Amino acid sequence: MMNEREAVQALAALAQPVRLRAFRALVQAGAEGLTPGALAEALHVTPSALSFHLKELLHAGLVTQQRQGRHLIYRAAFTTMQALLAYLTENCCRGQACAVAADELSCPT
Repeated sequence: MMNEREAVQALAALAQPVRLRAFRALVQAGAEGLTPGALAEALHVTPSALSFHLKELLHAGLVTQQRQGRHLIYRAAFTTMQALLAYLTENCCRGQACAVAADELSCPT
């Protein structure tokens, strides 16, 4: 379960247009993830600018980084995303069942 501090940190990281676009692109990429070069090209940002933004997303726990040979692969941290959605929708609808069921969201692996 995500706590308030973690939720604020994740939301702060996403409260910047390039980081939000990068995170959404990684969510769309799914388990395959993207290299920084492919992500920078898709977002039309310089590699150095993207590096800064990816570090912020890593620090917030929203993305993961894995080395594959000479390349780094970035992926959305779906568990953290689901925890953030669950935190935001906890106790919604005055405790009634909500249309949004964050704990039922899943992405193919």
